[in-house]
Amino acid sequence: MAATGLLMLIDDITTLLDDIALMAKTAARQSTGMTDDVVTMTKVATQKTAGVLGDDLALNAEQVSGVHSDRELAVVWAVAKGSLLNKVMLVPAALLISVFLPAAITPLLMVGGAFLCFEGIEKIMHSWQRMQARRQGMPYAPAAALAQPCAVATTPEELSQHLQALEKEKVSGAIRTDFILSAEIIAIALGTVASQPLLEQAAVLAIVALLVTVVVYGLVALIVRLDDVGLSLMARSSAALQALGRGILQATPWLMRTLSIVGTAAMLLVGGSLLVHGMPWIGHGLEAALAVIARWPVAGLWQFLLPQLVHVIVGALIGCAVVVAVGLYQRLRGSAAKAVATH
Repeated sequence: MAATGLLMLIDDITTLLDDIALMAKTAARQSTGMTDDVVTMTKVATQKTAGVLGDDLALNAEQVSGVHSDRELAVVWAVAKGSLLNKVMLVPAALLISVFLPAAITPLLMVGGAFLCFEGIEKIMHSWQRMQARRQGMPYAPAAALAQPCAVATTPEELSQHLQALEKEKVSGAIRTDFILSAEIIAIALGTVASQPLLEQAAVLAIVALLVTVVVYGLVALIVRLDDVGLSLMARSSAALQALGRGILQATPWLMRTLSIVGTAAMLLVGGSLLVHGMPWIGHGLEAALAVIARWPVAGLWQFLLPQLVHVIVGALIGCAVVVAVGLYQRLRGSAAKAVATH
């Protein structure tokens, strides 16, 4: 009897091990299938965010330019860490909103779009004021810079403090702008996986967020250090490499100016596209116009340019309206403060 009981126990253990092996094999297949699905969806999501990535690159390269050459990589690293923190907050927030309050996604993106348009118009205004001051032979500094307590530095310590304050403000502004662009990237990626299980959605969004941060800020770091690349090539013995280095040095200022213009235009373009997405009547009108344009010569070019033009115009109009509203608010607040002070 004891031997029979022992054989039965061994048989039960063997059957249990077979069941465990079968379940492990099934789980492995499911895990492999899920991994394949995540990779495929990540590829699709990344392709759909490619347009925003271009704007993100131009904007961030323009935002971190203008600092001292010794601090460029430190600024890029600070903004990159802020961008990663933005995405750490945005990914779970996007998943929660998608599950519990999906109707809030579009209004939130529109608010972010309005802020981008506001910043774009402000940059255009500052550029115009700087150009006018240069024509008149007068120095120019934005009001924000003049408001700094160390705007007029008289000692090396004050100058260092002033530069640190300006650098901190530049990093903060770049991180704020990145937050809106990151939100759009996460929203676009979420739209590609909305019908998938929550775990796969989270995996895709996390991978896209990490890839976007590494790619964008890796390229930004390369762009802002192009002058070092040029100098390094000029130190080589090869005449061809020296010529390439001189070409890079000569092209770098033009590239930075171009990125500044493209970055400002991207603010209006991205902000306008976010706003238009929440204005169905503009979208319907645009679709009707594209249907008419389809019969024109070179229809493909016009069909590409028209939406961009509409987005920029909408972005510029909303940006101007926000600038006026902010200016009126600040003036009223200043008047109220003066009234309180006199009483």
